[in-house]
Amino acid sequence: MIFKAKPTYDWLVVGLGNPGLQYENTRHNAGFMAVDKFAEDNGFKFNKNKYNALLGECKIGDMRILVIKPQTYMNNSGSAVTGVSTFYKIPAERIIVLHDDISFDVGKLRMRRKGSDGGQKGLRDIIELLGTEDITRIKIGVGRKPHPDADTANWVLGKIPKEQTAELEKMLEKASAAVKEIILRGIDSAMNKYNS
Repeated sequence: MIFKAKPTYDWLVVGLGNPGLQYENTRHNAGFMAVDKFAEDNGFKFNKNKYNALLGECKIGDMRILVIKPQTYMNNSGSAVTGVSTFYKIPAERIIVLHDDISFDVGKLRMRRKGSDGGQKGLRDIIELLGTEDITRIKIGVGRKPHPDADTANWVLGKIPKEQTAELEKMLEKASAAVKEIILRGIDSAMNKYNS
């Protein structure tokens, strides 16, 4: 009898951002901030560095969750995600990606079960390297550009203003709760509860 190897982890949760102190608390690091909040809420730390990613893990119910912050810089996030998901045998439908979105105001959260990258280059790289758009994503609103001609790179690498800190913190709490909801009760339940 041939036994199929069971994946070591049931889910892979990915927060997107850029490593380095100069990028802390920038709009583009909303994914990092969200998984940091998830780590705080679930009592774990990012204590390993493998496949160009910081790794942490926790249990939710009887499921083991691997959480990563790619250290490849945003636009090359796919190599870390594919490296980790391949090694630990986690299929694309069990991957949740959290990332910034400049289509939504700070405080807004949107989830999708699949679809295009919507212009988010880190997500684009993940989709290209995994070869599928069937990846659950949690889009974290970081505010629209002040006018359409404003430089997108400068905008996403700017810091969220202090006066929006309270909305940002509430949104990160919702993002953390939404990850848990997806894992325990599915994306539809999470969208009903937390899409805003």
